[in-house]
Amino acid sequence: MNKQMERETLASLHTLPALPYAQDALEPVISRRTVEFHYGKHHRAYVDTLNKLLPGTPFAHESLDNIVRRMVRTPGHNAIFSNAGQTWNHAFYWKSLRPAGAARPSAVFLGRLEADFGSLEAFTLGLAAAATVQFGSGWAWLVLAGGKLKVVHTSNADTPLTHGQRPLLAIDVWEHAYYLDYQNRRQDHVRAVIERLLNWEIAEANLERAA
Repeated sequence: MNKQMERETLASLHTLPALPYAQDALEPVISRRTVEFHYGKHHRAYVDTLNKLLPGTPFAHESLDNIVRRMVRTPGHNAIFSNAGQTWNHAFYWKSLRPAGAARPSAVFLGRLEADFGSLEAFTLGLAAAATVQFGSGWAWLVLAGGKLKVVHTSNADTPLTHGQRPLLAIDVWEHAYYLDYQNRRQDHVRAVIERLLNWEIAEANLERAA
């Protein structure tokens, strides 16, 4: 490989984004040990595997967003799309959490939630239900779809981007997100995340960008 090709290859690699907080910052809801494995091993493995799969494919120089959006239109690249989806989902998930977060959204965002769900409580119950009933591995999301806020859930590496929806918040319900801390008690993990860690500021910012 000549120097020019090497520079182009390195430039096309996707990188593991830095966590927006310290690895112990989500305690006691999510332990440092869970974050070390979840971020340092699982998330990193998706990025590394994606980078190994991309060279020589039509997606080698595509942005991560574009790769994910093409998931439903380009058959035969399941491994690429699974790792791209998980890379994207995890980067979005870490931003959806905030140390000492939750409490209440701003008055503006609260008004939007009340308009589309009826109340903040109805939204949180709906998000918890989506995260809990998701069979097997997957995600629960607050999204903007058709001009309204909605709660959806997706399986494995699937993401709202492939369904024409704009993600605002995400909860990871793969077992590696909670099993060290909660074992099989997914519902307890989900409730604690919703009550104590949701990043309302990023949700509102994502909504504003979608406007």
